[in-house]
Amino acid sequence: MSKTNPGNFFEDFRIGQTIRHATPRTVTVGDVALYTALYGSRFVVQSSDAFAKAIGHRHAPVDDLLVFHIVFGKTVPDISLNAVANLGYAACRFLAPVYPGDTLSSVSEVIGLKENSNRQTGVVYVRSRGYNQHGDVVLDYVRWVMVRKRDPNAAVAEEHVPELPKALPADALGDACPEISVKHYDFALAGQPHRWGDYQAGEKIDHVDGMTVEEAEHMI
Repeated sequence: MSKTNPGNFFEDFRIGQTIRHATPRTVTVGDVALYTALYGSRFVVQSSDAFAKAIGHRHAPVDDLLVFHIVFGKTVPDISLNAVANLGYAACRFLAPVYPGDTLSSVSEVIGLKENSNRQTGVVYVRSRGYNQHGDVVLDYVRWVMVRKRDPNAAVAEEHVPELPKALPADALGDACPEISVKHYDFALAGQPHRWGDYQAGEKIDHVDGMTVEEAEHMI
């Protein structure tokens, strides 16, 4: 028997199926340093222990997108190894802060399936959750991905397209951000004088600097 893992094809998924993904990953300060060096995050709360502690964190939390990429990455061998296209995300919530030293693991539930008319592919909807070492959910999101069929003539399990929210209420966003001590939030050190009330819907902001992603960064 071959030990090669071919991944799951569309007909392998079932509504309600729960997939526990390998392997847990302990996030280190090295991961954070490499991520910041590669992608240039400038958020002061994630960059400075002193700043983060002053406003209510234990110390600087891990950048939200690094948390997302770790949790998401664990799902790929089981969900999208045979993907044609990643189609979208919805209802993404960061529910608890993640700090260096925390260990993240991922679990996904299949919540929707829809075969495409060409019978070559189908769309798989999954709700994926990231957990820390204490079993707390730190991240929850839905994504849908087009996956190839192994056999175009294979029978398809029950089909269902889930109804996904267009927006999330503020009270559903969790506790990834603790109650902030505003009097200790130094806007000069944060590098941004503007607050919530300074922004308007439809306003366009020109971000004048950028970063070139080279082949080396892409492969990492």
